[in-house]
Amino acid sequence: MKKKIFLLSLISFFGVMNAQRVQKGEAQMNVGIGLANGWGMPVYAGVDYGIHKDITVGAEGSFSTEKYSGDVKGRWISVGLNGNYHFNTLLKIPNKFDVYAGVTLAYNSFSYRYKGSDYDYLGGESSGVGFAGQAGARYYFTDHFAVNVEVGGGSVASGGKAGISYKF
Repeated sequence: MKKKIFLLSLISFFGVMNAQRVQKGEAQMNVGIGLANGWGMPVYAGVDYGIHKDITVGAEGSFSTEKYSGDVKGRWISVGLNGNYHFNTLLKIPNKFDVYAGVTLAYNSFSYRYKGSDYDYLGGESSGVGFAGQAGARYYFTDHFAVNVEVGGGSVASGGKAGISYKF
């Protein structure tokens, strides 16, 4: 019974907190896992900085590996810059929610390693710079922590990603 009361109190406490999305002059760190069509399960990390009450800019990196049949292993690395518009003011969304969309400029490096009997051969490289769009949302359950989901983006995790955000 004590555990149930404690859990209910904890949930109520998080529900009444005045958690807020990133504002001008604040920053947040984002980490999590992504989806990438047949490219393994990427991990990502990034930071966003508020330059206006509704606009953030940031940087992000992601990485994934996948072993295919035989001795073929793929590796994907992505590093990019992004900008997002946050719709809270425009749509009158409470600040413990954060709904956004934006663009990313990223460099993606793709390579495959074919293991031979005497040496490793690095081939099949295809790398480049490109633009992409993304849309996402966060829910701040405390003043500093949120859960996030996003689709799109110019990184290895472009298929979608989910993780946590820490505002500092």
